[in-house]
Amino acid sequence: MTPDPSRVQRKLAGCTLFITGASRGIGKAIALKAARDGANIVIAAKTAEPHPKLPGTIFTAADEVEAAGGKALPCVVDIRDEQQIGAAVQKAVETFGGIDILVNNASAISLTGTLETPMKKVDLMLGINLRGTYLTSKLVIPHLLKSRSPHILNLSPPLNLNPVWFKNHTAYTMAKYGMSMCVLGMAEEFRGQIAVNALWPKTAIQTAAMDMLGGEGVGKQCRKADIIADAAYAILSKPKDYTGHFLVDEDVLREHGIKDLDQYAIQPGHPLLPDFFLDEAPESLVKQMEEHGATPAFKPPSSSSDTPLSGGPIESTFDIIRGVINEDVVKSTQGIYRFDLSGEHSGVWFLDLKSGSGSAGKGEPPVKADVVMTMDSIDFSKMFSGKLKPTMAFMSGKLRIKGDMTLAIKLEKLMGRMNKAKL
Repeated sequence: MTPDPSRVQRKLAGCTLFITGASRGIGKAIALKAARDGANIVIAAKTAEPHPKLPGTIFTAADEVEAAGGKALPCVVDIRDEQQIGAAVQKAVETFGGIDILVNNASAISLTGTLETPMKKVDLMLGINLRGTYLTSKLVIPHLLKSRSPHILNLSPPLNLNPVWFKNHTAYTMAKYGMSMCVLGMAEEFRGQIAVNALWPKTAIQTAAMDMLGGEGVGKQCRKADIIADAAYAILSKPKDYTGHFLVDEDVLREHGIKDLDQYAIQPGHPLLPDFFLDEAPESLVKQMEEHGATPAFKPPSSSSDTPLSGGPIESTFDIIRGVINEDVVKSTQGIYRFDLSGEHSGVWFLDLKSGSGSAGKGEPPVKADVVMTMDSIDFSKMFSGKLKPTMAFMSGKLRIKGDMTLAIKLEKLMGRMNKAKL
């Protein structure tokens, strides 16, 4: 007997999802995707009365969930309030008999520098993003441990420790990375018992928050929240031993055979804006937004001493290098390196580990190099990210070295430091 394909695909039928910030945007999109399977959705969000600027309430979201085929339980929850979360969890268990999946989506954002961020905003971001995620997880986990296929999914980025993602909005990055650190820790703590993963979009997603950050012109550079919902669905359908992963939406979908990502674009064919915390530097995001008619609210301060950023993988690698070099590294190395790169990102770069607290960047070194390394730019990125061992690169002919070989060996130690810094 051939199984009914509509029944086979209802992977979340009967599952209970507790979703924070589900009254609008990405949280609601994930709720509706699961509702189409016949899932039970606990809509844990603050908005009970219509907001003057933002669409949707927990009750309008509940109506949409029911219309899509799911069962909804709207709960007024400020995730900074332990009693409110506890009451919503209790109500969810009484209504649906348990909780199978927690989606930590609620988040606050202020892309402002240290001196421009009022402590009220800092407390809000840390209270919702970091503490709220930790607290909600803590209160839901006892119920997840009773589920057959328990999952926690945090909407948070890979832990990219490149300083470029801290310098313009340290408080927001700390708060958002707090959510990611919950994944890192809890995945290991509950390995074999609960799947704990993070999901982040490759490009900007059109939500009310994005419209506030980029103005009206940003929409056409975004994808719909459906791409995150589809990726979340794929992750939440996996067994509980699929854990500890920091996932990017389009990578998840490609792994599941979805090649046409244009279907998710607000304006198919239009250039898309890469999201924060991945490889594109903030300066190039601002430039791209402005080129296509958006008005970014997070424009980084310009500095005449800043080297123009290419936003490419080599610049990203050098940003990480700049983050790990210091006077101690300079003292223990005492060498100047020049990199002659060919291929897709060709150019000359330098690393000065001889003077002061060190420097690195594009162009010729300030004085004659002690070591010249020649290689393809893609192999260079692989080497500094730990995917290609310098010894193997040298032995296989991918890396050519002229000059002091002992200094070349010392550079391998710096690569080890870099990989630790990047997690």
